[in-house]
Amino acid sequence: MSKPKHRIIFICQECGKESPKWLGRCPSCQAWNSFVETPIGLPGASAEWRNLTESAPQELSQVELQASPRLKLYFSELNRVLGGGLVPGSLVLVSGEPGIGKSTLLLQVAATAPESERAVIYVSGEESVYQVKLRSERLGLKREKLYLLSETNLEIVLEQLEKLSPSMVIVDSIQAVCVEGTAGISGSITQIRESTLRLMNWAKRTGVPVLITGHVTKEGAIAGPKALEHIVDVVLYFEGEPFSNYRVLRSVKNRFGSTSEIAVFEMGDGGLAEVENPSRAFLSQRSDVAVGSVVVPTLGGSRPLLVEIQALTTLTSFTSPRRVANGVDFGRLLLIIAVLSKRSRINLSNQDIVVNVTGGLKVDEPAADLGIALAIASSFRDIGVVPELVALGEVGLSGELRPVPQLERRIAEAVRLGFKRCLVPAISAKSLVGSIDVQLIEVNTVAEALRLGLVKGVG
Repeated sequence: MSKPKHRIIFICQECGKESPKWLGRCPSCQAWNSFVETPIGLPGASAEWRNLTESAPQELSQVELQASPRLKLYFSELNRVLGGGLVPGSLVLVSGEPGIGKSTLLLQVAATAPESERAVIYVSGEESVYQVKLRSERLGLKREKLYLLSETNLEIVLEQLEKLSPSMVIVDSIQAVCVEGTAGISGSITQIRESTLRLMNWAKRTGVPVLITGHVTKEGAIAGPKALEHIVDVVLYFEGEPFSNYRVLRSVKNRFGSTSEIAVFEMGDGGLAEVENPSRAFLSQRSDVAVGSVVVPTLGGSRPLLVEIQALTTLTSFTSPRRVANGVDFGRLLLIIAVLSKRSRINLSNQDIVVNVTGGLKVDEPAADLGIALAIASSFRDIGVVPELVALGEVGLSGELRPVPQLERRIAEAVRLGFKRCLVPAISAKSLVGSIDVQLIEVNTVAEALRLGLVKGVG
């Protein structure tokens, strides 16, 4: 049988979209001049490294499970985000903007890994061994059998891994390594995909967990691709404001645990430290009499988290008023502004509106709608929110308030931090079981919430 002919395709280096011909602009991500010619079907280019051991289908009831305990890391918050620790043979992607602290976090993970007879290997394609050593000295990290390897050729990296037989491998970063014989330069979609597939194959075959880092673009997507997310087992996003010491590690995919879990770290001179009580940390600088400031109990995966939402309204000097959303969904902000204007008779058509979540956090659940609405109204009317109050509820288009899940856990976290009042949808309050040491203010509409939640509405 004749061998299949080689063919040429064009792959977008931003989102991974494939096309049979070159396109000036990607129809998927709208990037210009991002398509690169890529040959496929090269003989031996990718088949030689794959495990060609013959396999046969097995009946589900006949498959035997082997006990393989997770590898517990030094950071308990990181263990919780991973679902209890690193699963043997798993491939974990840690992504984030350049300079956010990915390398610092993973070097600390490598240096604090449990002591065993097997080594930990830290592969750096962007720094020399000397540079990594300087960083470890600055962080005060020491560990026996922590091996550093500065190499970009993935085939050489895999040869060294076979020799040392480590207990954990870290590759920093996936954009820096490349595979000889594969089209494209380091960081291209083809190289990243091929490198990730080879690391995945090695991890599954040996049962050694592998952590890789990946940079993100200005738009917040994993550079060179979203194509990595379906290959790896776990995807973690490392986020934070450039001038804030707090960093948030968020799980968006986890084959071995729940998603949407978050861990909070604080960057200091000695590296990253866990924040055991993030709610208290984020609210430490808040004033009880601040105008345009509302505390909202959100859920960070399985853990309730109190965040401060601030809003500022000011008379616009432009024809069209500006809307700025930091840490909240822009579409939800526009929806809330429309409801306030139509249902609560607040004229915001000539107001610039800025909404911000303090601490660099991102809140994407509808339960924060009422808090955003209350903060905007407080700033517009220049009056404060009722002291020691938290607010939560989803806002509907007709101005009604819809229920939120896990209300008891949210309220319990607010009570633990000293809040005395809770503004909640009346329909949610009916589902509460048992006594709660907090004053529940039950409301049905946004207009009613503004009347009872702002200082003028008290008494």
